[in-house]
Order: sequence, then C-alpha cells, then structure tokens
Amino acid sequence: MSAIAETSVLRTAVQVDGEAASYLTAEQDGPAVLLLHGTYWSRVWLPVLGRLAEAGLRPLAVDLPGLGRSGGELTLQTATVPALADWVARFASALKISGPVAVAGHDIGGAVAQHLLAHDRLEVDRLALVNSVTYDSWPAPHVGRFRDPAVAAAVTGDELLAARRQAVTAALAGAATEQLIADYLDPWTDPRVRRSWLAMAGAAESRYTLDLVPALRRSTAPKLLIWGEDDGFEKVEYAERFASEIPRTTLIRIPEADHIPTENAPGRIARALIDFFTA
Repeated sequence: MSAIAETSVLRTAVQVDGEAASYLTAEQDGPAVLLLHGTYWSRVWLPVLGRLAEAGLRPLAVDLPGLGRSGGELTLQTATVPALADWVARFASALKISGPVAVAGHDIGGAVAQHLLAHDRLEVDRLALVNSVTYDSWPAPHVGRFRDPAVAAAVTGDELLAARRQAVTAALAGAATEQLIADYLDPWTDPRVRRSWLAMAGAAESRYTLDLVPALRRSTAPKLLIWGEDDGFEKVEYAERFASEIPRTTLIRIPEADHIPTENAPGRIARALIDFFTA
C-alpha cells in the first residue's frame, strides 16, 4: 500500500482458519475497535485509523478472507453475511479480544457488524455504520448483476477491473485522484481476490439485513450512523429510516461525500467516531 501516511499505522497479520488475516492497526493498547469493510477493503478506514489510535483506541481494520491482503479465498457459502460474521468472531478470538468491543462497518461490512450485534456473535457494546447496507438497500445493481452465475463466469479480469475503477471513482467523489484510485484497485489485480469479490457479490442478499431488524429494534446498544449524502445506492434516506426506527441511534450526515466519506471528511468522521467510542 503506497498511501499509508500515518507513521503509527502498520499492517500485520494473525492466523485464522490456517490463513493469514491481514489487518491495519497501530501500536496501541487501548480499547479495541473492529473496523469492517465490504466490497472494498481495509483501505477505506485508513484516513481515520491513525486519529483513532491517537485518541487512545486500538483500531483493527481487517481484510476479510480472500480480500485486500488477507489469504484464503471466499466461496458463495463462506461469503454470506452470517459466515463472514462467524469469521470476524474467530479473528477477534485469534487476537484474544474478549469482553465488550466496539464495531464499525462500511458497506457490506456494516451488515456483518449488525449481524455480530443482533446475534451476539461478539459482545458488541457500540455499533457504528458508515454508508452501510441496511434493510433492502442492497445489492446495488452494479454489484447485484454478478449474482447471476453466467455473468460472473463470463466477466474477464480486465472487465472486472474496469467496473471496479468506475465504481471506486464514483464512490470517492471529490477525493478521487489517480493515485487514490490505484490504491483502492490494487488488490483486484490478483485473480484470487477477484474470485473472492465475485463470491461476495454472488452471496449478497438483502434478507441478511432485513432479518436483523426485529433484533436491532430490541437492542439497547448505542449506534452511530455516518453517511455521505451523495451516495446513490446506500441512500441517506435508508439511514434516516434506521435512525427513526432503531433505538439509541444518532445520524451524522456528510455533505459533498459519496459512498466512501472517510476520504472526503476524515477529520470530521474520525472526531465523530472517537467521541462515540470513548463516550
């Protein structure tokens, strides 16, 4: 990764299921905060990670199996939200994280985070969602089309990279530069990662978030929504609905930001996360 500017940020790994689980963190012994990505990778958390560490937290931005820099390879069975939540619980166990833990999720990682809370896969005491999938907001058409096995089988590596470039460029909005786009695209140059991403896309089903709604309504854990207002797929209206229906939820809207608002307003988002996780 070429854009790690924070000197306190490092990439390391732990073994989970016999494969390397790669994650970004900082040399910090404070309360753990699990940071989960979705259809991108841990790069989405980099703009705020150093600031979280400076505030005394122990941020852990993990690459899900087969994605980013982690080993292994996802299948349609292991790429479902429940299966990924189970994997995250094993990741936390490998790091000997016990007791209450804060979790933040972006995109499909937000569905995994919601699942961890709703099904007590971890003792989640605070939940933050950043332009997360919710209710029936997903999969977005440019991802959902790969649920068709024929479409997934026919796409070439170059075609998938081109599609990802278009999606990343839009998601970064005003923050998009050629270097930043290249950083985000880098993992998909590996055919194994492309296959894992296609498995995640193929396993994407809104029932995994719709089924969580009753448990989320019963939850008393504090929840924070941070939303780029210009996201055309995970629309802010979904966040507004979540905030109105799910108890103890606060919504922070980020103007002039799309699907990856951490790149557009890192200072403001880091401050919001720090205030929330240290309250």
